[in-house]
Amino acid sequence: MKNLQGPALFLAQFASDEPPFNTLDNIARWAASLGYKGVQIPSWDKRLFDLERAANDLAYCQQILALLDGHGLTLTELSTHLQGQLVAVHPAYDEMFDGFAPEQFYGKPKERQQWAVEQLLLAAKASQNLGLHAHVTFSGALLWPYMYPWPQRPKGLIETGFAELAKRWLPILDAFDQADVDLCYEIHPGEDLHDGVSFDRFLAAVKYHPRCNILFDPSHFVLQQLNYLDFIDHYHPRIKMFHVKDAEFNPSGQQGMYGGYQSWSERAGRFRSLGDGQVDFVSIFSKLAQYDFTGWAVVEWECCLKHPQAGAAEGATFVKRNLIQVTDKAFDDFADSAIDQAANLRILGL
Repeated sequence: MKNLQGPALFLAQFASDEPPFNTLDNIARWAASLGYKGVQIPSWDKRLFDLERAANDLAYCQQILALLDGHGLTLTELSTHLQGQLVAVHPAYDEMFDGFAPEQFYGKPKERQQWAVEQLLLAAKASQNLGLHAHVTFSGALLWPYMYPWPQRPKGLIETGFAELAKRWLPILDAFDQADVDLCYEIHPGEDLHDGVSFDRFLAAVKYHPRCNILFDPSHFVLQQLNYLDFIDHYHPRIKMFHVKDAEFNPSGQQGMYGGYQSWSERAGRFRSLGDGQVDFVSIFSKLAQYDFTGWAVVEWECCLKHPQAGAAEGATFVKRNLIQVTDKAFDDFADSAIDQAANLRILGL
């Protein structure tokens, strides 16, 4: 068995114009002071990182790695959650998702999609230049408005949607393959890849591409009431990244998983800071150790109640407490009788 790495912190929810969250140097120093050993960087936030430069400038990449190393930190992965979302957008969401792209693409969905594809191709090169082996993104969604079949979905709609989604992602997956980097889709409500069945559909549509992999985040499965431990058993060969994020689900006589259009703090299912929710992380870390997951345990803070800085500080301690130093021997080795093969044959009467 092998050890997980950690703790690491996803920086997206913390970046701002206020120090120490306004530059990579400042936020890295802050993260290290909390006990983090790695950081996952959002590639769209130029206060922290220049994706295009990283794809084309090896010296810049070395500067990034040296800066982090100066704080005792490792760069775990890059993220293109926002850009990946724009690879596939249903027209109903066009206006709301315009804000994920530069202003010159507002109201131009085709140009916005092409920009998003180019961003993913840059991310493949940048990840390669930085010596990374995994990358996280969203799949986007063409079919999410039809998630609940009412009115009845036209025959072939789902198959057509996944065929188009695969067509858009296959060239990107090929680029990541050339870069020797796993592309990990965060399985997430709002995306066409939101559970195991939808991932299976997509995986088949991209012909079981070796770079089509998963970021495992149990919080999204709590909100769907999906068995996240069983998910690990099913998909561990494809799980290459891990977000450590907590959640809770408390249905009532008035609302369940759909939430009744409530705010996050009022929903039956809501994200919580680590240790404040219902996720069984002891079992998750045990299963990941059992299946030789060697990636990073990356804290993603999203909580409707607790302050982000408090969540970040508690998160580092939480992950350290749950990391398993795997054993290199069996617990019953003390009773080893050291019988040789000849003795085994005699015992079996052979």
